[in-house]
Amino acid sequence: MSALFGRWNFDGAPLSVNSIEQVRALLLPYGQDSEGHFSEEGVSLLYQAFHTTKESREEKQPHVLSYGAVLMWDGRLDNREALIDELRGGLSHRDTDISIVAAAFARWDADCFPKLLGDWAISVWDPRKRWLILAKDFLGTRHLYYSIHHDHIAWSTIIDPLVLFANREFAFNEEYFAGWYTSFPATHLTPYAGIHSVPPSCIVTLSPGKHAVRKYWEFDGSKQIRYRVDAEYEEHFRTVLAEAVRRRLRTDSPILAELSGGMDSSSIVCIADRVSNGPIVDTVSYYNELEPNWNERPYFSKVEEQRGRIGLHIDTSAQALQEFDSHETCPTLLPGKSRRRSNSLLEEWMEAHGHRVVLSGIGGDEVTGGIPTPLPELENLLSRARFRSLARQLRVWAIQQRRPWVHLFFETIHSFLPPAFSAPLNHNTPGTWFHIEFARQNRSAFLSYAERCKLTGPLPSVQENLHALDALRRQLASTCPATTPFSEKRYPYLDRDLLEFLYAVPREQLVRPGQRRSLMRRALVGIVPEEILNRKRKAFVSRAPITAIEKHNSIHSSGSTAMISGSLGFVDPEKFCKQLEAVKRSQAMPSISLLRTLGIEEWLVSLREHGILIFESGTPRLVTPDFQNFRPIESARAICSSMGAGATNVP
Repeated sequence: MSALFGRWNFDGAPLSVNSIEQVRALLLPYGQDSEGHFSEEGVSLLYQAFHTTKESREEKQPHVLSYGAVLMWDGRLDNREALIDELRGGLSHRDTDISIVAAAFARWDADCFPKLLGDWAISVWDPRKRWLILAKDFLGTRHLYYSIHHDHIAWSTIIDPLVLFANREFAFNEEYFAGWYTSFPATHLTPYAGIHSVPPSCIVTLSPGKHAVRKYWEFDGSKQIRYRVDAEYEEHFRTVLAEAVRRRLRTDSPILAELSGGMDSSSIVCIADRVSNGPIVDTVSYYNELEPNWNERPYFSKVEEQRGRIGLHIDTSAQALQEFDSHETCPTLLPGKSRRRSNSLLEEWMEAHGHRVVLSGIGGDEVTGGIPTPLPELENLLSRARFRSLARQLRVWAIQQRRPWVHLFFETIHSFLPPAFSAPLNHNTPGTWFHIEFARQNRSAFLSYAERCKLTGPLPSVQENLHALDALRRQLASTCPATTPFSEKRYPYLDRDLLEFLYAVPREQLVRPGQRRSLMRRALVGIVPEEILNRKRKAFVSRAPITAIEKHNSIHSSGSTAMISGSLGFVDPEKFCKQLEAVKRSQAMPSISLLRTLGIEEWLVSLREHGILIFESGTPRLVTPDFQNFRPIESARAICSSMGAGATNVP
């Protein structure tokens, strides 16, 4: 994951050398391998490279086309060979990804984006048309932010320079925070009003006075794959999953895979060994024998035994209860937080072995039927008026779940009602401590952007799949990359071809009564150890969050008026402090919303400590340094270092 930055001054004035150096200081932790700079007609571009493939080491960016358009690309192109064959323009298999992408853009313009498989973000400055194009892959694994001003446009894969050097005041984006309190914010949002994120599978076109966002690709909800026997589904699944893993093994540095002992991470490691004809992947596994529901050692040890290779084992029991903090409930770094010792061990391991790529099993549970609910299948039957099959499946699932069939039937009908009926929003949802008006104004975010199933159009199961994918997109958009050490995460289970297959097969292939993840378990027999395929749903209930509550005496001992989120109108501090005390007395497991509230409050406190958030007459204001006059490079580095890498991204 390389870093790029661009600024287009409409008056044609170039950025000063000092300003470029300030931005470079912020991007450098994300790309220390090589750099490139372009300046012309008021456009200044800066590229900091982080190499993960042998082809990327030959790239020269920014990349200038023959007619003057300038491209910057942060990504991995998975269908290189297919594009080279289709372009037939003198390209060879030794060409860099950016060269192939540039040739595709020169041939098809923005119509090339649906053809680009992989994880990527791109910016294209076209001096002839005087516009800027920003785009991301269908999933949104890469970040790309932009801000529009009266005299310029700025964009970057790291949000920090857009905030720190804006020379303006910002307002907080309330919908973003509402999304964070409950699940994850919408993909186009950032914490700051006026700074936007390019949504996945979208093109953003910018020019003076114009701003357009459009989708360039969507899943085909009408596509169906139907075979005669289960074995054909299983073979197809093995093929597309193996290809998804193979694509993410393209690198010239050692690969590290997260191995938790669950089905997702275990299958990635086992399939990687098969497609590469032997173990080429190192693994990292966490265990905690003090947690009653989290002892993964017996399971990840089975994978290590099968492959004959022991990975890094990190015991979190020594520090989990002492060093757990509220930010660990979020997939992002928070400002001013030191890394846990377990992460320090991982950093030392990665630095010693030269790992630059990390394989993650995120998404596997959501896309392969990990949630054992019959509702999507029952909704399909109801929407297509297959009442006899519906009655039969209601009986089967009712027996399996030991519930009256009529309850399942009403749940199925409920799915077609508007979210407001199925999850009414009031002051008790999701927490009694949120201001009622704040919750009402951000109703959709508090409901996790839920949508009712529609009787027409794609099958309800497809609609459910796309909603789950949207949640994954929002999670990835909220993830902030770490720089200690920096690495590129890859997600085999979120491969576009794999998802197209899983979304097109019958729902009963994925989940059957008493058989969650049925297709995956059947297909991977003989590949993944039997103990893992047959284990029950992995459950993890940690006692550590309770300790996090006890550590936050600064909030509930300093008085209810001390909370910044209270001053912003998000939280009722008095009610929140009472909720904290109730959790401490009962030792009940705190909700995600409660832990997220603690995390956001600490992030706001850190912004205040760094002088970015100030108070005037009790009213909080976001201020940033003057871009031209913010001279000391060390100051920019110090701010970002103390805030954590990219910490202005998310609370």
